[in-house]
Amino acid sequence: MTKYTGAERVFRALERKEPDRVPHFEFGVDPKVRTAILPDASYEEFIEYMDWDALVSRDRFFLKEEVLSENPRITRNEWSVVKRYTKEVTPIPIEAPIKSEKDLENYQPPDPDAEYRFEQIRQWVQRYKGERAIVAFVTDHNSLASDLLDFSERLMAFYTNPELVLRVHQIVLDYQRRYINNVIEAGADIICIVGDWAYKNGPMFSSEHYNKFVLPPFKAIVQEAKKGGAYVTKHSDGNCWSFLDDIVEAGTDAFHPVDPMADMDIGEVKQKYGDRLCLMGNVNCATTLSFATVEEVRRETKEVIRKAGVGGGLIISSSNTIHSAVKPENYLEMVRTIREYGQYPLDIKALN
Repeated sequence: MTKYTGAERVFRALERKEPDRVPHFEFGVDPKVRTAILPDASYEEFIEYMDWDALVSRDRFFLKEEVLSENPRITRNEWSVVKRYTKEVTPIPIEAPIKSEKDLENYQPPDPDAEYRFEQIRQWVQRYKGERAIVAFVTDHNSLASDLLDFSERLMAFYTNPELVLRVHQIVLDYQRRYINNVIEAGADIICIVGDWAYKNGPMFSSEHYNKFVLPPFKAIVQEAKKGGAYVTKHSDGNCWSFLDDIVEAGTDAFHPVDPMADMDIGEVKQKYGDRLCLMGNVNCATTLSFATVEEVRRETKEVIRKAGVGGGLIISSSNTIHSAVKPENYLEMVRTIREYGQYPLDIKALN
């Protein structure tokens, strides 16, 4: 079979075609795990060492922050959202900037054209374009609006003040459209829309509010990215069965992570949507990668390839990210198993 670059491998998977092997990359890897595997390595050095097929630029890392407190570390970012840092990479929102129409009157969103947001991608384009796919995160419209209004307050406002919600949504949508155009112009190949729509047992919203507040801006963002020539992936944890038709019909190319903790069996999703949607996932990072033996990691990784790899359309990853509790040896075993058993044409007998 033809030997592909990492970028070509990912693009073929996104087009539901077979590459030379199942591609692999992660949306995030905790510094603790990265250091255990390759001490003192930069992100790029780690990617090259692990031979990921893509690099991921996370938009929140390019928001300037004002430090309000060091212990605990509390910051205010360019959206004026106050967040607290913990031992994990992702901080926790603790104060929203918009609580009423009065706050909205004086609200100033970040500048989507600020050059420093795109410097990393431009550097990667010079170094990796065509060799590894370049992924740009765009925080899901629903998630970002929840930060601006406060998650629970926004859900209440669906009922009590829907016009305020829609005005905030428009501010976010205007920013995201411009930001997406800029990252694509800078050289991003893939736009990944990141944010959760579901809990373990089902959607966060009623169907009425989903159709009014969540789906329309998502479709607009997907269309903006597709218009610029990029592939689009959607990330959401939780049980997303009720959303998959909409995700496909919006023009999305891939879905991540097919959450195994929420009754999202990747084989069943493959059977129903594999001809229209690339699947990215879903070795369990909550249990298997964190607590299991290497033998169990190997078995589950093979199972994911067997269930979802036939015919292409699979990118192997963890079921979220390589977080701080993941055993480094388990992650390494997952990657070794992908390399050994993910070669096309797949040897189904060896995968059983």
